[in-house]
Amino acid sequence: MTDTTSGGNADNGAASPAPENLPRLAILSQYVKDLSFENPNAPGTLNTSGEQPKINISVNVQARRLTDPRYEVDLKINVDARQADRLVFMIELHYGGIFQLTNIPPENLQPLLLIECPRLIFPFARRIIADATRDGGYAPLMIDPIDFAALYRSQAAAAQSKAAASNAPLN
Repeated sequence: MTDTTSGGNADNGAASPAPENLPRLAILSQYVKDLSFENPNAPGTLNTSGEQPKINISVNVQARRLTDPRYEVDLKINVDARQADRLVFMIELHYGGIFQLTNIPPENLQPLLLIECPRLIFPFARRIIADATRDGGYAPLMIDPIDFAALYRSQAAAAQSKAAASNAPLN
């Protein structure tokens, strides 16, 4: 028994080559640029009094061109945990990725770099933070998924406001 397609050509399961002009995103590498975990009040903060620390998380994303078509995307995550105004722990993670972007329309380049690229590397940064808190003597901190589109919009709005303020006439 043989399988043939209706055109008479045998389907060998090989994917047909993609046209060269299709948009393409590839992750070339990921790396920790900087990682700091501070546990200044241990072992006093390691006992569980039942009160959960207040955790503040800030996220910043930046991108820069390396050599066309390669770009570096930096994901900076800062975490600070406090209990009754006492620092429990603090983490600063600067995580990077190198991306190769080809055939991307110019109007889509910035949103792709600041929304999709950090979305792809975030799970790895999240694991590093969870491991650091666990290794510091606490329960692993599992950061909720981040809406990078909302972060992009808020950064764009802040940049517009700053530009508008700098162009305002002086009285």
